[in-house]
Amino acid sequence: MLKIAPSILAADFARLGEEVEDIRRGGADFVHVDVMDGCFVPNISVGIPVVASLRKATDMFLDVHLMIDRPVRYVERFCRAGADLVNLHAEADSLENNLEALRIIRANGKKCGVTLKPATPAEALSPYLELVDLVLIMTVEPGFGGQKFMDDMMDKVRAVRRMLDPVNPGCDVEVDGGVDPQTAPICKAAGANVLVAGSAVFGKADRAAAIEAIRNS
Repeated sequence: MLKIAPSILAADFARLGEEVEDIRRGGADFVHVDVMDGCFVPNISVGIPVVASLRKATDMFLDVHLMIDRPVRYVERFCRAGADLVNLHAEADSLENNLEALRIIRANGKKCGVTLKPATPAEALSPYLELVDLVLIMTVEPGFGGQKFMDDMMDKVRAVRRMLDPVNPGCDVEVDGGVDPQTAPICKAAGANVLVAGSAVFGKADRAAAIEAIRNS
């Protein structure tokens, strides 16, 4: 089943609780929370206090995407803050530390994911395939919203789906970056079933119509 995950990076932070309630009423499946540290990516966004505040404001599924260096240091705190799924970058630390981070997330009763930047090949997922609930393929360079969709990443989406199917067929494949009603069908055709959308949802006055346009495109 297709899931739509609006990214709060494009929301109005002065009224974030209302914004999240708006997408809940509009039919969104996840709330996508982009956490950036200014080190792993060249931008700073939100952190543990915002996740904790969101948890108090909504019962929606919080899909927390950690674009941070050495995430093993913080995953437990994000779990305790209320994340439902904690997703870390394969490139953010050593394999040993990333595997430990996934173990910690599981030990806290949460779902876990691994993300690949555009330049990282699908094969980098091999050690994680049986351990994750979600794989995220970036279709822009991580760090800023509003970038142009990289349609050449669809080969990677297809490769990841082929890798997952024999060993972890229930794993979600998510794409993040430049998703709108025009690019969503390309993502779905490649095998993605979770679509992150920022300005294509929060940039519209009618969020329900925006979510429906992406879902049914």
